[in-house]
Amino acid sequence: MLTRLIAAATFSVVVALGVLAAPREAHADWLRAESERFIVYSDGSERSLRDYVRKLETFDRVMRFRSGFRIADAPLRKLPIYLVGSRAGLQRVYPQAQENVVGTYFPTEEDIFAVAIRGENDEVLLHEYAHHFMLGNMPGAYPGWFVEGFAEYYMTANIEGDRIEIGGYSENRAYWLVNSTWIPLETLLSSRPAAVRRGSHRDTYYPVAWLLTHWFFSNDQRMVQLNAYLADVAAGGDPVEAMERATGLSMAELRTTLRRYMGQRLAGHVITANFPDPEITVTRLPRAANDLLLLNQRLKVGVPDEDRAALGQETLRLAARHGDDPLALLAAGHAGMHFGDRPAGELALKRLLELEPDNVEALQFLAQERLRQARDSEDEAGERALSREAQGYLARAYAAADNDYRTLMLLGELRSAQPSYPNDNDLLTLGLAFDRAPQLAGVRLNYAAALAGRDETEEAIAVLGPLANNPHGGGAAEVAEEMIAALKAGEAPPPSPESTGGTGIVQPAPDPAPPESAPEPADE
Repeated sequence: MLTRLIAAATFSVVVALGVLAAPREAHADWLRAESERFIVYSDGSERSLRDYVRKLETFDRVMRFRSGFRIADAPLRKLPIYLVGSRAGLQRVYPQAQENVVGTYFPTEEDIFAVAIRGENDEVLLHEYAHHFMLGNMPGAYPGWFVEGFAEYYMTANIEGDRIEIGGYSENRAYWLVNSTWIPLETLLSSRPAAVRRGSHRDTYYPVAWLLTHWFFSNDQRMVQLNAYLADVAAGGDPVEAMERATGLSMAELRTTLRRYMGQRLAGHVITANFPDPEITVTRLPRAANDLLLLNQRLKVGVPDEDRAALGQETLRLAARHGDDPLALLAAGHAGMHFGDRPAGELALKRLLELEPDNVEALQFLAQERLRQARDSEDEAGERALSREAQGYLARAYAAADNDYRTLMLLGELRSAQPSYPNDNDLLTLGLAFDRAPQLAGVRLNYAAALAGRDETEEAIAVLGPLANNPHGGGAAEVAEEMIAALKAGEAPPPSPESTGGTGIVQPAPDPAPPESAPEPADE
């Protein structure tokens, strides 16, 4: 199984014990809104938070309606989103964020969530949610240009009550289409964005992907052609030849057609919907959230070695302000487990379980620690005892929340060292994790490897396909490609390196900066 490498740093047990002594405080500035598909945190007004959640719910339903899914369907796991008031809030979670980044999506081993600056270019979050939606609902191995074109098409959605307009253009994308040399269609169709090296081609990858998607989505006949093209590519067809077969146009003719199409008035598609008003429950978080809500998320996304000690000390210092507050105890335990003072971290987590016996994250951290100790044990009896203890924590976590993908991943890890792995129950466990977190590379790689181990080759390839084609898949996409090639050749897939685990960050590529005379870009 894929595991996280954790660097060691030492913190004082005395400091951790201080977590248990400070008095409980009152409410924070942070609100938590939960709806059918989302959990959104914000330190802004309740009214703006409710409006934002309502917009997200409508956006999801529009994509379901347009993609042929039942509007009433909801994902097995709600997406957490953290709305911050400034760039400082974004950097609290991800200090490495580039200057023009106003929102980021994090599919990690410990959580799948997004952070966005409130009121700053909603297109960014909608773009990333479109990716999240596609990976969760559309299992095809779609080419990179269509993955990006789909997100670009929907991200400009204008939602005003029951009137929703989709397919509008981004001024930034339009600028590049009008004023720059387009990426050759042959390159667009056969490359992921990261593989495009030439500057002008990178600049126009997203705009031309949007235009081609818009052209296909503009009428029913072209939608039939698009579906034929996607099926052809999924079956192994050359992406350029498949496009020519589907449209009946050469690449030169298609380019001319797209330029002519761009010269028209590109109307958006208006939907008048009478969706039921979503049920939204808003609660105010305890004051500890002011200090620790975003910091706890930072612990989940990976921290450079040189920052680990300072971050761990800061977490313990802030947690000590809030006594037995559950978030404070969780943050102290989280930091201890990640940064080396594991006994102090375990003390905080066990105290949390005294207060909240069904706290799933605390149970998961303790189970993960027992699995680590079992792997490091040189005594067979001790290893078995530690594994049984991990199993007990995971059984409690599963009983408390059987929908949690992380519990299911850890159950798979617990079983992976056994001679009978993978058996039918292992496939069921990993399949349930996959159903709940198809956006996570580690989940796909582990499930596919287990399927391959049971000679379910076609199913393994189907699980790997969307990851192999993921425009932002990075090293995990390359591993998926290697696994698919091996499976198709009848060979055992290569082992998945730890570097492709679920702790990696997938972040949208920022928009290229146009010349000073151009309109201001919509930063991504």
